[in-house]
Amino acid sequence: MSRQLAFVFDHRPALSGDDFLVTSSNRDAVSWLDSWPDWPAPLLVIYGPAGSGKSHLGQVFRARAGADEIAPAQLGADGYSDLLANARECLIDNAEDWTDQEAALHLYNSVAARGGHILMTASRAPSQWKIPLADLRSRILAAPTVALNRPDDDLIKAVLAKLFSDRQVRIDVDVVEYLARRMERSLTEAQRLVTAIDQSALSERRDVTVPFVRDVMLRLREGRVS
Repeated sequence: MSRQLAFVFDHRPALSGDDFLVTSSNRDAVSWLDSWPDWPAPLLVIYGPAGSGKSHLGQVFRARAGADEIAPAQLGADGYSDLLANARECLIDNAEDWTDQEAALHLYNSVAARGGHILMTASRAPSQWKIPLADLRSRILAAPTVALNRPDDDLIKAVLAKLFSDRQVRIDVDVVEYLARRMERSLTEAQRLVTAIDQSALSERRDVTVPFVRDVMLRLREGRVS
């Protein structure tokens, strides 16, 4: 008899329609988003390694706050002056990649003057960013920051189970546990693995079992599955 998959987590909706699952690896960051708009400063920075869920959390904030999403390259670009001058709630993903720091400072000051907020996400803590503009540096370093850890076992297993469920793929808990023990700790990797397994199972008309998953992972390592 197959063991049941049973995961009970708090969820947050994102613009994509996906749920964001809350565990110990991201609970602090989610708590900050839950406290919006009652932040102690106009800016919040969330940082963490690739695959930790930064961009997904950014979309949670965007959905909740109705925030404008601004790419770092847009700061100071032609055609975005009205957006930068009138934005109230903003999301800047990969914030350490901007090139026009004067425009970033202008955005910060404008949003703060309107009582709005900016969420920045990044791979590194702000203390490690290159911010030669002193006024901008002082504002960013004074802002609250929260680190995202790599997904823990509970989160990886829950995400795998949800990804399979979203694709209407029936699996046993042994499949989830097998994947979780052997995969890179990354939400991006979870998506890649589930996609490859699902596509392979459909094309080969196979059930998703531990031996089948083992074979797909081997083929992925050898470059025989994209």
